[in-house]
Amino acid sequence: MEIKMRCESEGASDSRLLIVDDEARNVRLLRSILETANYTNIESTSDSRRVVELFLDFKPDLVLLDLRMPHVDGFEVLRQLSALVSEESFLPIIVLTADITQEARERALSEGASDFLTKPFDITEVLLRINNLLRTRHLNQCLEEKVRERTQEIKATQLEVLERLARAAEYRDDDTGQHTQRVGEAATTLARELGLPEEQVRLIRRAAPLHDVGKIGIPDGVLLKPSRLTPEEFDIMKTHTLIGAKLLSGGRSELIKIAELIALSHHERWDGTGYPHELAGEAIPIEGRILAVVDVFDALTHERPYKRAWTTEDALNEIEQQSTRQFDPRVVKAFLQSAYHMKSAGG
Repeated sequence: MEIKMRCESEGASDSRLLIVDDEARNVRLLRSILETANYTNIESTSDSRRVVELFLDFKPDLVLLDLRMPHVDGFEVLRQLSALVSEESFLPIIVLTADITQEARERALSEGASDFLTKPFDITEVLLRINNLLRTRHLNQCLEEKVRERTQEIKATQLEVLERLARAAEYRDDDTGQHTQRVGEAATTLARELGLPEEQVRLIRRAAPLHDVGKIGIPDGVLLKPSRLTPEEFDIMKTHTLIGAKLLSGGRSELIKIAELIALSHHERWDGTGYPHELAGEAIPIEGRILAVVDVFDALTHERPYKRAWTTEDALNEIEQQSTRQFDPRVVKAFLQSAYHMKSAGG
């Protein structure tokens, strides 16, 4: 509704027009025509070499462009402007000419021209063509904004569904439902400490809470058993990595792809003795190596039905001792550094 009202309010006074013509009298004439029709936001130049600079500063909604000019002709200006405008955006460019051949007309259209005005100008024709093209541009902008809003809504809905899926799995063996969130936050901190690109950090933050989503498929008798699992039961528990990866497989977004990697690989070990595929070293995705550390640390420092919570100091010592065996030593070093920073800051 807000977009519709804003679109309906767009008028002549809101539009920015750029006139490019080497003949000053043509510029004056067009200015006069436009100002009489209440177009007040107008910029112009008789030097085609200034067009790019003016375009970037003024950001016009429509360009009136002469073809025959010294220094830089209209065809070259069309090419320059095309390089500055995204494919999704619609920038109307009206070519001004006294006489144009069919070949020149086709060339101008291929370079990005939207329409033509023939000199000498007919006032009614000038205003109708400009008005029609501006209306099209404003509608295009409104549609682009609407698409952006809808895209953001879809992304937000997807994230909400993923968060609820992660919580659904977690509630089965952690009635607080906080483990997934803590792991997500810790993974984010660790990924930044490792110097990963911010976009990758963001994806890890969203994907990390899904690391144990495969527990949805583990029988209660195994998942909720208050005592040590038998070897057979532990084999069943291991399958949560495969179940989780299967649940997330086939996703087209980078978020789902990383979530699948994490679900599958967060129990692999640096020395190759982990599961499900006994990957070793850097064959384990970095996302899985990060989750391996933060998941174990969180599990150690929080009480479960079958164990008491460890102190932070004891858990950090355990993480350090498992460097080069269970965990990537570079990831362990970064984790200990981040833990030290938080402790120094009073966290």
